[in-house]
Amino acid sequence: MLQDIIGSKRELFADGVQTVLRGQENRTRRVVILKGNLVQNMRSEVKGINARVNKNGTYGFASIAEYSPEAAEKVIKAATENAVFLARHSGRNILLPASTGTGTLPLNADIVDTEQKEIIELCQTIDKHIEEKYPDLTSRTVVYYEDSQDRIVYSSDAFSGHLVTPRCYIYIMMSSESKDGVPVEMFKAFGGFGSLKDNFSKPEDMYEDIDKLYKRLMDKREGVYAEAGYKTVVLGGLMGGMLAHEAVGHTVEADLVRGGSVAGPSLNKQVASGLVNMVDFAHTFDGKPCPLPVFLDDEGTKAEDAWLIKDGILTGYMNDRETAEEFGMKAAGNARGWSFSDEPIIRMRNTCILPGKNSVEEMIASVDDGYYLIDSGNGQADLTGEFMFGVTCGYEIKNGKLGRALLDTTVSGVAFEMLKTVDMISDKVEWSSSGFCGKKQPMAVGMGGPNMRCKIMIGGR
Repeated sequence: MLQDIIGSKRELFADGVQTVLRGQENRTRRVVILKGNLVQNMRSEVKGINARVNKNGTYGFASIAEYSPEAAEKVIKAATENAVFLARHSGRNILLPASTGTGTLPLNADIVDTEQKEIIELCQTIDKHIEEKYPDLTSRTVVYYEDSQDRIVYSSDAFSGHLVTPRCYIYIMMSSESKDGVPVEMFKAFGGFGSLKDNFSKPEDMYEDIDKLYKRLMDKREGVYAEAGYKTVVLGGLMGGMLAHEAVGHTVEADLVRGGSVAGPSLNKQVASGLVNMVDFAHTFDGKPCPLPVFLDDEGTKAEDAWLIKDGILTGYMNDRETAEEFGMKAAGNARGWSFSDEPIIRMRNTCILPGKNSVEEMIASVDDGYYLIDSGNGQADLTGEFMFGVTCGYEIKNGKLGRALLDTTVSGVAFEMLKTVDMISDKVEWSSSGFCGKKQPMAVGMGGPNMRCKIMIGGR
């Protein structure tokens, strides 16, 4: 129905005015089981139509929470009027960013909507398994979370198509106490792209990894605080993914380069060890689908990979059509909006540091006195590339062997300085896609990385 509504209004696109009409529905499902009790049970749908018009280099945007031919007409008219008004007062008179091609992408499959009862029963099954197998836990939580975007994009001078991005996850959280009575927690996200049936048709397939999570929690109960200071560490792949997204990725988004990020004066300069390569992948990595594949963005740009760092040299930014023209680069499909009411801005898709040649075992064996930092619960960075990440899972390395587990700590540094210390990179990449990027509006993103040996400032108690 939406395809017919939006497609039928293309005749309203004005000559010489870049127009993108987008219809979008976001679905959210959430179930929380806390110590056997159902404490949250939520379903929501948000949908509507928006239009974005570029006239004389100025964008006008309008949206409405309605799916109808009349709604499509309203948003095109309002967005055009907004563009005309803003162009009159902006003093700009520039050419529209060049189109990277036109055409229609094949329609994606529809989102599979699982009944809420089935979601609850799945969570209860997993919770019961944890309760029976690990009775010594002080607390346990099982969370099912699903968000799915279904968007149809029609463009006057670029690509049109249908983009469906379903994802669902189960988060397992376990709590206990250390030998000193300090609360300790561990969590793990299961799932990924697709529906419940795609990811959780056999809940028993999760049990082995749940065992590993419990083992790490028990190790952490006997854990020690890290010794604060500048240390040699092996960063786990999930930590590398966090670094790629937070500390580097945001600095090379072209709108933030405009805002003064460290990547502005660093273009075509050495920002990392020659071993480091970093790419924002569109939809395919190593011949397989990325965690959250993107084939078309909300400006009608067909998605391609965006190379960011090559052999330690900063080679490019992530762009929308306007910044691509400004910086003399090619738009690769990075402009996306989270909801129908959100104007597209430059966003990461599947940002990853590429693998190297070493095994994790070789890297650990090469460290006499340091740490293996496996996972992070959160992180933040600013436009200077300065970052601080929490470490929720890690181990000592003593004489090339893993030692005691670590209690929660932090790492910090400046990304482009820390990356210059990387001297070993593992041959496999770990991906994470269960969180959100919070740049102005939420966005589902994938991030990944290999294990890396480097030097970093680690916090103590």
